[in-house]
Amino acid sequence: MPNSRNKPSSALLALPISTLAASLLLALPAFAQETAADGQAAKTLDAVRVTGSRVLGRTAEETAAPVDIIGQEELANTGAMEVGQALQLLEPSFNFSRTTVSDGTDILRPATLRALGPDQVLVLVNGKRRHQQALVNVQQTIARGSAGTDINAIPVSAIERIEVLRDGAAAQYGSDAIAGVINIILKTQTDHTDVSLMAGETYEGDGRVLHGSVNTGFALGDGGFINLTGEYRDRGETNRAGKATTNALGWYDQAEFDAGRRDVKLHLGDADAKDAYLWMNGELPIGPGALYWFGGLSKREGESFGFYRGPHDNRTIPDLYPDGFLPKIVTTVEDASLAVGYRADLGENWEWDVSINHGRNKFSFEEHNTANVSWWYEPAPGGGIYGETPTQADTGTLRFEQTTFNLDLSGDVDGFGDNPLYLAAGFEWREDRYIMEAGDPVSYTYGRTNDPSIPIFGQTGDPAPSGTQGFPGFTPATEVDDGRHSMAVYFDAETNLTEKLLVGAAVRFEDYSDFGNTTKGKLSLRYDASEVFAFRGTIASGFRAPGVQQEFFSQVSTNLNNGVLTEVLTARNDSDVARALGIPALKEETSLSKSFGIVFKPIENFSITADIFRIDIEDRLVYSEGITPETIGTDGLPCTPTNSNCPIAAALAPFRAGVVQFFTNAIDTSTTGLDIVANAQHKFASGSNLNLTALLHFNKTEVTDVHSESPIIPESSIFGIVQETLIEQGQPREHHVLQGIWSNDKWEVTVRENYFGEVAGLGFGPYEGDGKWLADLAVAYKFSDKIKLTVGGNNIFDVYPDKWDPDVGFPFPQAGFTYGWETMPFGMNGGSYYARLDFRF
Repeated sequence: MPNSRNKPSSALLALPISTLAASLLLALPAFAQETAADGQAAKTLDAVRVTGSRVLGRTAEETAAPVDIIGQEELANTGAMEVGQALQLLEPSFNFSRTTVSDGTDILRPATLRALGPDQVLVLVNGKRRHQQALVNVQQTIARGSAGTDINAIPVSAIERIEVLRDGAAAQYGSDAIAGVINIILKTQTDHTDVSLMAGETYEGDGRVLHGSVNTGFALGDGGFINLTGEYRDRGETNRAGKATTNALGWYDQAEFDAGRRDVKLHLGDADAKDAYLWMNGELPIGPGALYWFGGLSKREGESFGFYRGPHDNRTIPDLYPDGFLPKIVTTVEDASLAVGYRADLGENWEWDVSINHGRNKFSFEEHNTANVSWWYEPAPGGGIYGETPTQADTGTLRFEQTTFNLDLSGDVDGFGDNPLYLAAGFEWREDRYIMEAGDPVSYTYGRTNDPSIPIFGQTGDPAPSGTQGFPGFTPATEVDDGRHSMAVYFDAETNLTEKLLVGAAVRFEDYSDFGNTTKGKLSLRYDASEVFAFRGTIASGFRAPGVQQEFFSQVSTNLNNGVLTEVLTARNDSDVARALGIPALKEETSLSKSFGIVFKPIENFSITADIFRIDIEDRLVYSEGITPETIGTDGLPCTPTNSNCPIAAALAPFRAGVVQFFTNAIDTSTTGLDIVANAQHKFASGSNLNLTALLHFNKTEVTDVHSESPIIPESSIFGIVQETLIEQGQPREHHVLQGIWSNDKWEVTVRENYFGEVAGLGFGPYEGDGKWLADLAVAYKFSDKIKLTVGGNNIFDVYPDKWDPDVGFPFPQAGFTYGWETMPFGMNGGSYYARLDFRF
């Protein structure tokens, strides 16, 4: 059922004059009289095989699509020792929402590109596809309904550089590359050992971070190497919850509240986390080629919190928690990957590469400081109640596994005139599996027998809630061990038709065992009008296969609904409930992306690029609103079991379901944007260097259509204004980075400004946050070539998000939710400072 409310999309977003002026001032070529001696260019790199082109030797400045390259020094200079946070400070098109009170999303935060979803950006490691995470984001946060890639499972100290392709590339790299590609290149050095020690905390005195890493390398055979990285980090929790101004939620004993006791009852901020990593990257010449391998292990343990339960709440047991309680969610994320391959020359101009890559992600939940109220108040056989319940439990485990086999050929043949024709072709086979394991019975059951016909009442006399408080466990009914496989073939060609005109084309065919096949293509052009000025552009069709997480994830809990215990379901796509509602099988998202840009490099050490883009996505996969049975039928009469005018109620009645949610291809969107990148370098007569970078990113996403694939569920029930606002305004429409680095033999000073544009959300009541500038400062001193000390601060002017309006947000601001939590582009921690000591030997 199509929705007629199509919206116009802006072709270009207007630039704020002040922002444009600031960027141009930073990039004035007056600074660029000589090339810096050390060659530090924030976004350029000499001859490598840059993401987006399979031509060896093509540089980032020569490509037909925009590519940003971020080196290890830049990553270290951010003071953020997690990949996601570091990228957010350096790459304006990247967003790393820092939500809170959102179950597992507190630990695995969503990483997005160009304001799309985390599963619409493809992550590679050393050019090979990286597996996704097991966690599905089902809370009301950025990335709701998606399962992206756990980018923080890779240690910063193992990374040589990160290449960000800001262009649709599904025809080149396969599913998920609608928004672009992030390619993480691991270190290969064998000359030294680097040791880094860091400590820091917030201005408030919490969020203490202790970090240590070691990276070393050894030569193997004739030209081989192995590079090893170990890293550990202990990050303390932060809390920015406020004291309550009213007792509207009943969290306090009224007499004590009136007497002035208003303790902070919430935990809003970063979760406590402990992270450990062990990674490797290696290569060994064997025969005519080289055997290579890379991958690693990571384990992270986190502690976050749910909502407070007051002392008189029916979810509270006074004998256990007389003052109420705050459930604690303890999570463990274990990630492992290993890629092994062999590559060799094939004749003089060709190379072949065969590899197999396996990765798995495991996400385990436990609930602490909790209780199953129905267990406590369940009537005992001899009279009275049991009066017992565990206060912690295993609430279940999610697993994702992926195995990928690749065979790639690349080389060149005679082309046009003296220009070779570069060709690449390949085959890929991939298997994805998704596994859900149930938690302890106490985590999900209603009483010990899980029989809803047994009356069990809590302290208020209402029916007692089932399962553990905070995060109810996965049930045996939701357990699954299922998957799919796919195969793909691709073909790439790239050549200069003339000395000035570069043309590239790619086509890819993929066939999936669950939904069929698709063929996508891409065309790229670059015209160098002169040695200093070039035009570039791309047009590409793309796709994203529905994730097995979205296909097979399900969840059930028993809630009180109008005095009746009913099931709240996240229904699998192939379940009886979904079929009863008329929900068809999931299909792939399809996209059409277009970009056009200019490259201007008037002198050696100054350049500026500008690229506009548009990404239209059809059949975008979303997590639906909660679908509830009608109470009044289409005939205006109350719904009864015999009233045929209540189709949803009739469909859900056999399942005793009060609320149902599911994944469905329900919306079309259009994203329009602009990226400007300016770099300038200057070497002073004293020998010191100055590097300036201005990066501006604008985007605007609009939901252009909502369509229900069910014959009985209206569009407004599938995807309403709350979810539309999250898609359109939950991520900043502007993100700019202005950075300056001054250095000489001993000193290095980095100054950076990040602007995060305004955001809005409706999930818990209207919230609007204005755009904010955050300033970072780092000062480093080299005692020698082997020892460097860095002292710095992030958000040094202690900027916070706008506070939640108490009138429109009632009762949450009054209960201590000072800043909200639905959309948090830079978190709510305020300023922080750190010191880092780097050794090399």
